[in-house]
Amino acid sequence: MEGLVTLIIVGLIFLIIAVANIKFVPQAHSYVIERFGAFQSTWSVGLHFKLPLVDKIAKKVTLKEQVVDFPPQPVITKDNVTMRIDTVIFYQITDPKAYAYGVVYPLAAIENLTATTLRNIIGDLELDETLTSREIINTKMRSILDEATDPWGIKVNRVELKNIIPPAEIQDAMERQMKAERERRESILRAEGEKRSAILVSEGRKQSAILEAEAEKQAAILRAEAKKEAAIREAEGEAEAIVKVQTAVAEGIKLINESNPSQQVLTIKGLEAFAKAADGNATKIIIPSEIQGLAGLASSLTEITKVK
Repeated sequence: MEGLVTLIIVGLIFLIIAVANIKFVPQAHSYVIERFGAFQSTWSVGLHFKLPLVDKIAKKVTLKEQVVDFPPQPVITKDNVTMRIDTVIFYQITDPKAYAYGVVYPLAAIENLTATTLRNIIGDLELDETLTSREIINTKMRSILDEATDPWGIKVNRVELKNIIPPAEIQDAMERQMKAERERRESILRAEGEKRSAILVSEGRKQSAILEAEAEKQAAILRAEAKKEAAIREAEGEAEAIVKVQTAVAEGIKLINESNPSQQVLTIKGLEAFAKAADGNATKIIIPSEIQGLAGLASSLTEITKVK
């Protein structure tokens, strides 16, 4: 009975040990396994069994991309300006074995490597170039860090300069320069606006003068057309009146001719016309011989009437 209990206890112990040595490697992770202190293998995602007292999980490595933000590092530019720059590194472990055995403190190594690389790059640039060449600096640092960390099983995917902090006096000078530049641009824009406004006003006046001249021209043309039309109508009226008068005269002459008047009647008509002419302003009148004879006859008749 005691032997059975001992066997059960031993079985339970072995079962507990076996269950304790069953390991699950989660997604995007890798385990570095040592056997008797030496590298044995790397476990990828899935179910694995570790030999008790023989195998040991030396390091659990995440294969996800990681981000580390390093504190600001003092650097000196080519023109001897001291500033502080902090960087952000995006890296990923690609070789768990190299990462586990390549370097003791990987993050500290990357931080120091980043600081020295940044000092070397900034030391070849002046202040203005440093402030305007972020992309160039990022590219150079990523290339150098990726090459240096490759033996450690680390791939540097991206490097970003998070902040560039120049000295306070440099910041004040830059702010004054930016203010002066903004004022200069404002003055230029104001001058351009005034120029365009003056041009538009001048163009408006020019267009107005052109329109006024065109209006006066059209008005003069219309007035001339109206005068011409009036003159034409007046001439047509006068011509029509002359035609009517001549027609009336012709009709009168026709009627006289049709009535076959005597010579005396014609002479009397001439005397009437002479009387009308004498009522005018003429100072010299020439009397036809026929009318003179008729006048003498009239005088004789008047004398005979008086004797009777």
